[in-house]
Order: sequence, then structure tokens, then C-alpha cells
Amino acid sequence: MTDTTIVSVRGRRVWDSRARPTVEAEVALADGTVGRAIAPAGASTGTGEAIDLRDAGEAFGGLDVRKALGNVNGEIADAIRGQDALDQASIDAALIGRDGTPNKARLGGNALIAVSLATLKAAAASRGVGLWRHLAGDQPVRIPLPEIQIFGGGAHAARRVDIQDFMVVCLQASSFAEALDRTAEVYRAAGAILKARGLLQGVADEGGFWPAFASNDEALDTLVLAIEQAGFRPGPDVAISLDVAASEFHDGGRYRLARDGRELDTDGMIAMLLGWIDRYPIVSIEDPLSEEDAAGFRAFTRAAGDRVQVIGDDFLVTNAKRVEMAAQTRACTAVLVKPNQAGTVSETKAAFDAARRHGLGAIISARSGETEDVTIAHLAVGWDAGQFKVGSIARGERTAKWNEVLRIEEELGSQARMPAATRFEPR
Repeated sequence: MTDTTIVSVRGRRVWDSRARPTVEAEVALADGTVGRAIAPAGASTGTGEAIDLRDAGEAFGGLDVRKALGNVNGEIADAIRGQDALDQASIDAALIGRDGTPNKARLGGNALIAVSLATLKAAAASRGVGLWRHLAGDQPVRIPLPEIQIFGGGAHAARRVDIQDFMVVCLQASSFAEALDRTAEVYRAAGAILKARGLLQGVADEGGFWPAFASNDEALDTLVLAIEQAGFRPGPDVAISLDVAASEFHDGGRYRLARDGRELDTDGMIAMLLGWIDRYPIVSIEDPLSEEDAAGFRAFTRAAGDRVQVIGDDFLVTNAKRVEMAAQTRACTAVLVKPNQAGTVSETKAAFDAARRHGLGAIISARSGETEDVTIAHLAVGWDAGQFKVGSIARGERTAKWNEVLRIEEELGSQARMPAATRFEPR
């Protein structure tokens, strides 16, 4: 037995930001160090994601996780107890093998990712280094550029608007702290505009304002106005990023925009997005077409990929094979990376590495159902992702992650650097 041998694995039932139970895993090593991690949960999910194991039945709308906890404390603990926490690949292979399904449905993606991340954190703690340093090794890192929600829509806000996330990106910010400062001013200005117009309905799942807009265009117009009223130039100082989450309103080959009263085919959807790019300072668009519409992704990237970052999320679900396919067919220019979509750290890193090999951008991302766990902030820095997305600049489960990057930036001191200011691109 070595100091980093896993001696115990414990599952705990905790709560996420939507008042739903979720899985926390605690992995203890022979030297007494402990790693702890919590599984998040998405609302807008791709069909190829790892599956959360929920209990069904009446309690909490069928969303309880006692079966998943039983698996953590039983089969999963048995599978990795006695293994070396420093050998993440072997740990994850054991988890995948014990589950035995392509989508983690038997033991639960929520159980597996919590244990995989907890093991990673235990290994870093045993070495006496911060998680981001453990991940980076001897490689240089950058502080990621934050992509921050101002208005929430789609599945995160009862579909008050069809587009899921209206976000801002401060490409010219000289530091992470400055990017947050600018975003906070835009957020404050947006709230004041909504309040003055009587459109403020509270906040959405990820902390962005939940507005009563009459159209998707009104959301974009208001966001531009908020940037201006905050004292910034739309585009050069503060640009716009969208998560369309088009799979959520795609059915039978048609895109049904309820807020606009429109039904579009693929060409019509692309034309609408290209029109927005012409009219607004948009620099990044996520899931512009449905995950089922690979041809549409390719067509949109051909038309707009040299003007905006085109991100695959539901389309790629943090899957290395899908990322390879997207790169080879030029279906997008960047990949959203969500550990719980993959189910283990190793599979997440494989998707990230595939993106890098092919020159695609990579954005480490949270989910709409989140907790105070800040592990992904360390992934974003330690893997040198260059971009980071966790929701808005409100709600504690979001600010916990932004604040963790602020601490890392302070720790790096004069070595802290941001990505290139003018373009989204890997290092």
C-alpha cells in the first residue's frame, strides 16, 4: 500500500441550485488526505450524454439519488478501493468497466463523475498542491476568458425567450478581475433597464435575469443597450455570446421559435443567425443548430466560422469521437467541455485533447443545476482551456467558481496572463 492508495469511498446526498438532490463523493487515501466532489445536472441535455441515475417514484418528482448513492457506497467503492489515486486513467477505466454501459446508465453518470473528480482532488491534496497545479504539471497556463450570462432563456427560464443564454465576453480585458468588473456593470445596467420597463421577472437557473421580452431580437437590443449604459462600446469593450440550444426547439426538421411566432427550416435558421451576426456584436454562438442537424452545423460553420466562434455542446457531448468527427468535417470551431456529460475525468480530458489536436477552441463549462463545488475552475486553468463558462455573475453556485479563478489569478501574480484579445483560438 502506498500513501496514495484509496482506502475508502463514501457517497453523500446533497442539494443543487434547483433544490434537487445530487451526489457528493468523498475519496480518502492512506495518508489521510480526502478529495470531495459533487455531480452537477443539466436541463438542456444532449441525447449522447452520460445518464444520471435517479430513483423515479414520487419523492422530489422522481429525482432522488439514493440508488446512485448506493452504487457509490457499494459497487463503485469495491471497484476502486486499493487502487492508486495518482493513476486516474486506471481509476476511470475501473469505473467504466464496472458500469458496463455506453452511457453510464447502470451505476449512474452522476455517481461516476462525482467519484472520478473526488479521486482527482484527493491525488492533488496528497501531493500538497492546488488542483490546477496538479493538472498543469510543468506546462504554462492561462487564466481563462469568462463567458457570462446576462439574460437567461430557453430551458433555464420557462422559455420566456427561445434562445437559452445571452452572454457577454470581454475580449480586451487585461485580467480576469477586469472582465468580471465589466460584466458586473453590464449586469447592473441590464437589471435597471428591465426594472424601468416593467420586464423584470427575477433570475433564471444560472443567475441571469429572467425577462419578459416580446421577442428574441428584443433581448439582443436590450443587451446592446445595457453594454452602452454601463459605459462600454458594444463589440470592442464588451461583445455578445449566444447559446442557442437549438435542439430544444427543433422538431421534425423544423425550428419553432415560439417567442417570435416563426417556424424555420435549416436554411432559414442559418439566415436568421447570420442576420444577427450582421446587426449585433456577436463573437460566439453555441449549438446554432440541432444536435441532429450535422449538415446544418457544417453549413453554418462554412458561412460564419471565420466571423464567430461556433461551439458544439449537445452536438458533441464531451465525446472524443464526436469531436474528431466535427473537426474532420468542419462542423464547428470550438467544443464545450462538461465533465458530467462524459462521466469521468479521463473521458473529459480525451475530448478536450481531441479538440486541441485539431485546432478547435475549448470552453470548460458548468451546468444549470450547480453547487458550491469549484473543481471545474481548476480544470479551466490547469488544462489551459482559455475559456470558462459557468452562468451569470449572480447566485453563489456561480460566483463560487468565478471567485476561485480570481484566487488562482492572484496566486499566479505576474505570471497570470489572459488569452489573445482579438480572437477565440487555442494556444
